Amino acid sequence: MKEFELEIITPSKVAYKGKVNAVTVPGTLGSFQILFNHAPLLSSFEIGRIKIKQGESTSEFTTGGGTVEVLDNRVLILADSFESKEEIDVERAKNAYQRAKERLSSHSKDIDIPRAEAALARAINRLKFTGSL
Repeated sequence: MKEFELEIITPSKVAYKGKVNAVTVPGTLGSFQILFNHAPLLSSFEIGRIKIKQGESTSEFTTGGGTVEVLDNRVLILADSFESKEEIDVERAKNAYQRAKERLSSHSKDIDIPRAEAALARAINRLKFTGSL
């Protein structure tokens, strides 16, 4: 299977860089896979999981959304977050889940509902990924 360059950057680090056979991204209208010689593409993506196939192995990571660019067998992903199971702080995710649920159930006019919903979605994504929810 042919390879292409993949680079994943978060606000704090270069999270991944190397040659891969495929990458699956959680698109806004559903997941999509990028393979060698993919057509040029610029897209946003949502909270979910990024899967990277390299040879016979597949690695999976959580993401908080971002943008992806595909051009000339190079894929650049700018991700809000990108974490392996081992990197996820389960207690922190549980606390974020509880805080978001409390905010959404408070019915206060001071609550930024879209922000609370996004925080809840990120926490649920992390907890499901680690098998904690």
